[in-house]
Amino acid sequence: MSVTKTMNTAVSGLRAQQEALGIVGDNIANTNTIGFKQSRAVFEDILGNFGGQRASGAGAGARMVRAQQIFSQGALRNTGVPNDLAISGDGFFVFKGAVDGLNGNFYSRDGSFTINADGALVNAGGLKLQGYTQLVGDKLGGPLTDIEIKTLTLPPKETSTVDITANLDANAATFDPAGGANAFDPLNPTTTSNFSTSVTVFDSQGNARSLDAYFVRVNDGATPPNPTNEWEVHVLNGNTDVTTGAPATPPKVSFDSSGKLQTSDPITVSVPIWEAGNATSPHNTLITFGIGDPIADGGTGLKGLTQYGERSAVSSQNQNGYAPADLSSVDVGADGTVYGVYSNNQKFQLAQIAVARFGSNDGLARAGHNLFAQSIDSGQVGLGIASTGGRGSIVSGAVEQSNVDIGAQFVDMISFQRAFSANAKTITTADEMLVETVNLKR
Repeated sequence: MSVTKTMNTAVSGLRAQQEALGIVGDNIANTNTIGFKQSRAVFEDILGNFGGQRASGAGAGARMVRAQQIFSQGALRNTGVPNDLAISGDGFFVFKGAVDGLNGNFYSRDGSFTINADGALVNAGGLKLQGYTQLVGDKLGGPLTDIEIKTLTLPPKETSTVDITANLDANAATFDPAGGANAFDPLNPTTTSNFSTSVTVFDSQGNARSLDAYFVRVNDGATPPNPTNEWEVHVLNGNTDVTTGAPATPPKVSFDSSGKLQTSDPITVSVPIWEAGNATSPHNTLITFGIGDPIADGGTGLKGLTQYGERSAVSSQNQNGYAPADLSSVDVGADGTVYGVYSNNQKFQLAQIAVARFGSNDGLARAGHNLFAQSIDSGQVGLGIASTGGRGSIVSGAVEQSNVDIGAQFVDMISFQRAFSANAKTITTADEMLVETVNLKR
């Protein structure tokens, strides 16, 4: 090998170590960059003429082939900011917009989002987070679109169902059946019933109204009267009994000897509500009461009303209406579902964040701005939702820190520096040899 070739070989080493030091510098500079993935230098040797080179022939130096991205998981740091999101596991957030004049979809692990003036979730560069907003069956799906958090007032929902779970005392006194001398009196409901509960319902404008349900245990009407396991149900709107068929034929529920709900008449009430702007006739709000699963209908008789030998009491009651409300906060689930939480305690799905996955993360092209772009080496993007198909889960209120190990970077820095110095020494040594060669003429 000529002395000049030795010097050129050392120069290739200098160049390779310089480029490797540049990678270390890039890693260290991005230690605090959210979602940054460190790189490492990949070297290869150089042969001057592979086809004619002997197996034992000396090489022509080294070169850095590429900077390989390392996609190991970065530590998750809790921020307490609801708009901050992190992916625990494989996958990337999907963004749409223009980057340095190029329009398209871009991918990132940086989940530090803000809400812009249009309500869209955007990254620091203004690119819009992509996801699913259309209902396909009972799930969110459809094409990718911008995820927007609308702050419009949630319209009210009129109550249509009320569900009551309660026990009625099996030892309660009885009253005469409807029409008897001691029948239920809507003008004096407390003393002509055994038990009552109140429930707040909502009309079509979101106004809250109170309905009172009274339960009356009836006897057989004989003389003397004998108690039965049958109860009348009366629903009052103020002093008006609005139960279907009342007061002539109020709906009844009956229990078997073990206290399970045996049968139940349909309990549907029509509540006349005088709403604003309607001065001539009321709007009738139809409400169905659910009081269990009667045995006669194939149920267990245990999921609503029961009749056991203990004090009458309500375990739970629910209705499906609500008043108008404003958006108070946003919550994101582990599967990327974005929920709007409203001031009336209602919670609704607004969107679902899309998560991208690639055959080779290492093949992604860096696009700057904490973004990656699809390339031939990465393969086609696979879009889906978090926690499916090998994709990681979404962590709300946290961001993923860079995966740069500072200690390891300093070790690499020392290693590359030493290699650079050694290659420089090769050049000075070869120079001395060249000088000696020139001096042979003397």
